[in-house]
Amino acid sequence: MAGSSLFALIDDIATILDDVALMSKVAAKKTAGVLGDDLALNAQQVAGVRADRELPVVWAVALGSLKNKAILVPAALAISAFLPAAITPLLMVGGLYLCFEGFEKIAHSIMHKEENAQHKQQLSAALNDPNADMVAIEKDKIKGAVRTDFILSAEIIVIALGTVAAEPFAKQAMVVVSIALVMTVGVYGIVAAIVKMDDAGLYLSQRANGAVRALGNVLLAAAPRLMKLLSVVGTAAMFMVGGGILVHGTPGTHDIVHHATEVAAAVPALGPVLGFLTPSVIDAVAGVIAGALALVVVTIGGKLLRSVKKPS
Repeated sequence: MAGSSLFALIDDIATILDDVALMSKVAAKKTAGVLGDDLALNAQQVAGVRADRELPVVWAVALGSLKNKAILVPAALAISAFLPAAITPLLMVGGLYLCFEGFEKIAHSIMHKEENAQHKQQLSAALNDPNADMVAIEKDKIKGAVRTDFILSAEIIVIALGTVAAEPFAKQAMVVVSIALVMTVGVYGIVAAIVKMDDAGLYLSQRANGAVRALGNVLLAAAPRLMKLLSVVGTAAMFMVGGGILVHGTPGTHDIVHHATEVAAAVPALGPVLGFLTPSVIDAVAGVIAGALALVVVTIGGKLLRSVKKPS
């Protein structure tokens, strides 16, 4: 009897772990959009330091990210345990913030081109100045990256929690902790690889072997393009993920999306492709609209607040 009880316990544990792994995969897919933006933002934040200090800065930010998650994960699980009704509103707020952040990024890049160019010139000048206080520059970059990570980590954890909100608390905890750890290791491992890609390319491009030199040149050319691609893909993913959260969290929209998908799927020849793309396109369009409206509200609200605080 003792042996059979032990095997039954092992089987139960294996089943639970298998369920956790499956739910973690679902949660990872849901948080993939935030991951793309997390990669782009952190790679851009860390890229502006001297080559020999890039990996130490990435490590410092990764430690800051773990500290962020050590705060956010227990807070999210406490909300799930004592105030589960707040999960959906938090998801909606997180989705709206994603849309706002994506649209604000686009608007800022269009409306503040000169300011962005000046900032890059100032940073480049500081990096080339032997008298520049690089410790202060690094600290500022680490603080900025950790602040950004806190917001994105909160979104990742809330989205992951939302995918397992109906599960028992123990499974929720295992899934959310797994996602937090995997995302941290994955993001900062990839960030480290991205920021060192140009160094690796430069090293290989100076080797004697022609094939190795060619690979080095490819890496050198690909590094800046990859940064731009990550930024574009991350922004698009923010609209799709944020818009999807808002669409699926708004009563009555599921039927509209389902009907639109059926109509698109019925188009001759292109039906399967259109049917597959339609939900994502609807989510992205909803995300863009929500982001634009949120930016307008925040901008007007900020101006009104400043006018009230301004002394007469």
